[in-house]
Amino acid sequence: MSRLTTVLVLLAGALAGGLAVSVATRPSVDEARVRSIAEEVAAKSAPAGGLTQTAVETIVADLIARQPRQDLPQSAAGVDAATINPMIEDYLLGNPKILQRVSAALDAELKSERTAENKVALTELQPVLYEAENQIVLGNPEGDVTLVELFDYNCGYCRQSLPDIAALLDEDKNLKIILKEFPILSQASIDAARIAVQVADTDVDYWEFHHALFTGRGQVDKAAALKAASDLGLNPITLELGMRSPRVDEVLQQSYLIADRLGISGTPTFIIGDEIIPGAIGIDGLRERITNMRACGATSCPPPGQPG
Repeated sequence: MSRLTTVLVLLAGALAGGLAVSVATRPSVDEARVRSIAEEVAAKSAPAGGLTQTAVETIVADLIARQPRQDLPQSAAGVDAATINPMIEDYLLGNPKILQRVSAALDAELKSERTAENKVALTELQPVLYEAENQIVLGNPEGDVTLVELFDYNCGYCRQSLPDIAALLDEDKNLKIILKEFPILSQASIDAARIAVQVADTDVDYWEFHHALFTGRGQVDKAAALKAASDLGLNPITLELGMRSPRVDEVLQQSYLIADRLGISGTPTFIIGDEIIPGAIGIDGLRERITNMRACGATSCPPPGQPG
């Protein structure tokens, strides 16, 4: 069911429920009166940012309050759904912007909830995110801003992001970048990641290995990873034998744990401060967030003159 359909059902249910309760002691109003009252109250209640739950409740309450009291026998208290439902549907179809405002408010509320949940999770994940043993660190290990990337070697958008990472490393000497192997696309990706974890534990230049895999042709698999490692002087036989070692399993499980806690399901995913950024957003988007982190400690700073 789409969000718009869900919102329609909820709003219709709220209005119908309110009206159903009201007619237990009051005669029903006609369709024109319902529309007139609802439009009047909606215009007064709806803030610029969207129709809130309080505003919806106000509309329903006002509809009830404006109906004159009249004692009716219980047998007259029932509401004919065939009568009231078309009235509600007709009103909503005639005023679709109400649904847009409710949908926007719902989006904002869900986003706020996700942000709060992720902030707690990011705090709890600090050790595995930023302090893991022998993690892949590029740039300045003591940098004042840290950018984390979860990637898959067979991810086209990760490949697309490689020049952005290279440019940031070149231009920003106070940036720390942590790379997290997150193989999710295929068994070939997992095999390549198992080789890569071992390469990261050696003294060779991991960036050179990383760059070679992302700029090579074809699928990145065990053979491609072993060749890139061999070109740097590592023993491919030793690496292949170590693919199932507890150390390799631990590193990959840490990435899967991070993804599970933060709801990450795709690559690349970047983490800066308290923001989780899905997809290749481009170097300008990354630069802006890094700049904001230095300016206000968050990836999005309030406009000048407004409190943070």
